[in-house]
Amino acid sequence: MTRIFVPRDAAAKALGAEAVARALGAHATVVRTGSRGMFWLEPMIEVETSAGRIAYGPVTAADIPGLLASGLLTGGAHPSRLGRPEDIPFLARQTRLTFARCGVIDPLSLDDYRAHGGLSGLERARAMGRASTIETVLKSGLRGRGGAGFPAGIKWKTAADAPGDPKYVVCNADEGDSGTYADRMLMEGDPFCLIEGMAIAAFAVGASKGYVYTRSEYPHAIATFDAALAVARAAGLLGADFDIEQRVGAGAYVCGEETSMLESLEGRRGQVRAKPPLPAHKGLFGKPTVINNVITLASVPVILSNGPEAYQAIGFGRSRGTMPIQLAGNIRFGGLFEAGFGLTLGEIVNDIGGGTLSGRPVRAVQVGGPLGAYFPPSLFDTPFDYEAFTAKDGLIGHGGVVVFDDTVDMAHQARFAMEFCSIESCGKCTPCRIGSVRGTETLDKILAGQAVEANIELIRDLCHTMKFGSLCALGGFIPYPVMSALEHFSEDFRRVKAA
Repeated sequence: MTRIFVPRDAAAKALGAEAVARALGAHATVVRTGSRGMFWLEPMIEVETSAGRIAYGPVTAADIPGLLASGLLTGGAHPSRLGRPEDIPFLARQTRLTFARCGVIDPLSLDDYRAHGGLSGLERARAMGRASTIETVLKSGLRGRGGAGFPAGIKWKTAADAPGDPKYVVCNADEGDSGTYADRMLMEGDPFCLIEGMAIAAFAVGASKGYVYTRSEYPHAIATFDAALAVARAAGLLGADFDIEQRVGAGAYVCGEETSMLESLEGRRGQVRAKPPLPAHKGLFGKPTVINNVITLASVPVILSNGPEAYQAIGFGRSRGTMPIQLAGNIRFGGLFEAGFGLTLGEIVNDIGGGTLSGRPVRAVQVGGPLGAYFPPSLFDTPFDYEAFTAKDGLIGHGGVVVFDDTVDMAHQARFAMEFCSIESCGKCTPCRIGSVRGTETLDKILAGQAVEANIELIRDLCHTMKFGSLCALGGFIPYPVMSALEHFSEDFRRVKAA
């Protein structure tokens, strides 16, 4: 019976993938996969033919009779026929390493995972030994994809050399930034990749237990990853020398900060810890702990499989390898685009993303979630690179790119940032806890036209205090969206005549 691949990714489900799968069930063997990441084409189905897989999309359940009549099962012509998925321009331009299997394999089939190169990285790590595994990650230039960009190999070596037993590997899957979904896509579409990456890290540092801290808003990812853990244990991949447990957060944005996450994992309220000590020295339950995010750990298997030189050869400046860029907001082609660092922001938004969905001019782009700066088109020549964005007072963060057209009010966006911080602050430090509330109040005065210039100056002073006085990045980085809005869109703060 002909096989047809239908995504069960949360985005595809939201667009009707379940009804499509049911409609196809009587006519073909339906294989559920992750998503290729082209959301404007979802649900995108792929039929297995003698010429390879042929894609159709977007498809609804009502389209299925017409597709079958047009020869769907043999890749026949139809208005929604897209041809080979790899030839779709959005996909063809990518360098897929971490997401190479997403949308291709059954995410809960270990046989599928092995057939597409899975577990070769773990096997190579075990063959070369712990020290060489850490050295391989160091040589690759892999940096943390969670936002800070800290070299992963240095974290691993620090934890490996630290005295104390047991040691832990913790995966931060509390993906809370606006416009980001790469962690979710990978956990739903290729969960064994994360399991393999964590197993390699555990082997390298001598850890016997791992935890994945997943945000509660991801029920499909949680269910898929738990199922993958069960498969991995049944196959002997987990359970003997190393096991993984998934823990689900309770919706606190601040638990994306690594020490708040550790507090939550230990059963306490998510509050930031002062550093030092670093988690690599004294982390979960006071023991040496490696903390990386999903994409960092999922990048490790391909590095071990292909060698550090191949990974090091991709990228820009000190930012090596690939980044899953997540396009969201008012954009024509929203989706995940994995590419080497170095593309300019203009290329990402206009060439790859196709500009705004509304057809209006792009006015602002926020990169790096709610803590990221707003960049105007005049900064579109900025390369997508940690240092290049830092030089422009911006952040790459987790790779989320949110686009706004010329109808956006940037003063209200600045206010949203301060209000967001006031709601999500853990309350541990004064600049974040009090400053965000006072910042929201002051921006309300500006929006009302009260002593505008004096209050703008007060906001600048407050942002300086929060940036350099906050205990963690929540209070420390909220000034980025506020100050960038003031810097590049100052006219929006002066629309109401001052009282």
